[in-house]
Amino acid sequence: MSVEQRILDLGLELPPVATPAGSYLPAMVSGNLVFTSGQLPLVDGKLMATGKLGAGVELAEARELAARCLLNALAAVKGVIGNLDRITKVVKVVGFVASTKEFTAQPTVINGASELLESIFGELGKHARSAVGVASLPLDSPVEIELIVEFL
Repeated sequence: MSVEQRILDLGLELPPVATPAGSYLPAMVSGNLVFTSGQLPLVDGKLMATGKLGAGVELAEARELAARCLLNALAAVKGVIGNLDRITKVVKVVGFVASTKEFTAQPTVINGASELLESIFGELGKHARSAVGVASLPLDSPVEIELIVEFL
């Protein structure tokens, strides 16, 4: 079964590649790796939510936002390699969570992306990861995800 079919079977859809908001590329190939730029939880060019964890954004919602960021990152990967079935390994996820200084569950938020990767790719989706709390993110997004994958 193809990667995109697994995404559909999960009741999700791979979005079009988000248009960059500045002078950068959504994803870049180096050797046999793809590095994505930070991906926000955009749907049709609009953020699904704004704000911070610990100050209005709930944990369950933030996990869904992280999953959306991951889908946007996969769309960026597809944009440079043409077919997600070429992915041989998910190498690393870097997650940023806009949060108050009291909020310490950043890893739980980024689990929304990590668990989706494992649902889509199985063993190939297991990865190294960082989950970092930050004071703010672009456009007041609660979550941002970067992805590194290996491909053939």
